[in-house]
Amino acid sequence: MENGDLIVNFAPTGLAVNREDHAGVPLMPDEIAESVREACAVGITMVHLHARDVGGRPSHDPAIYAEIISAVRTFAPELVVCVSLSGRRESDIARRLAPLELDGDVKPDMGSFTPGSLNFAREASLNSPEDLVRLAEAMRDRLVLPEIEIFDSGMINAVRYFERKGLLRAPHYANIIHGNLYSAQADLLHAGCLVRDLPPGTLWSMGGIGAAQLPANMFAMAAGGGVRVGLEDNLFWDEARTRRATNRELLGRVVEIAVRLGRTPMAPAELRRRLGLAPGKGRYGLAPEPRVRDAT
Repeated sequence: MENGDLIVNFAPTGLAVNREDHAGVPLMPDEIAESVREACAVGITMVHLHARDVGGRPSHDPAIYAEIISAVRTFAPELVVCVSLSGRRESDIARRLAPLELDGDVKPDMGSFTPGSLNFAREASLNSPEDLVRLAEAMRDRLVLPEIEIFDSGMINAVRYFERKGLLRAPHYANIIHGNLYSAQADLLHAGCLVRDLPPGTLWSMGGIGAAQLPANMFAMAAGGGVRVGLEDNLFWDEARTRRATNRELLGRVVEIAVRLGRTPMAPAELRRRLGLAPGKGRYGLAPEPRVRDAT
């Protein structure tokens, strides 16, 4: 891949979409890996993975993540890999932390970190202050970079607070997600304020839920940021929902628009350089610091 400047973060699966919602959503490890292979042919920089068990239910089982990551690294060894540590359907923090114990060739480069609780349309994603401290400590100690997921300005306040406490350290990467019913909308003023408030030097991408995906991607591309795109956030090709999309179609459209704007996907190796990531081995040059328990 040529070394462009557009971070393309591919989100193929998520934890809420099932076969009943979209017959083509990849759920099993081989399906997810194949979806990532197709995405690499279009042009992606990183992948945001969710694991499912044999029944298609969301899972934090390290063995499932290991199977996906191992398969992906056979054809895309430099691709930046993030695993979901979501609290949306898992309240046990120990199970959420389990994927961080993976090591060697299947160690993830990043883990998702949503710095606050929030409501989605039909359920809540719970991230208590204590759980956030444990997540941040575990990623810091394992040299796994947090993929910070921002849904509103309060979460950016939390990032700055955790940074002051030594639980989050630059360089940061953040996804700004628009269009959730209870959070920031796909609006230029919302988008601009959130980008403005990020810690200096943060690399960022924008994604959107449902019909907000394409506007959020376009805001980001025009403003010099990256994009998050895939069936995790949006199942449909058009705002009117006349037909379901595929991951390859959603990616292809974004890359085509980017090229017309004079931008092309950033190579994974370049993102690794900017974030200080070593393939499959976490971050360079960081030693664990003393634990900070008080995040109140």
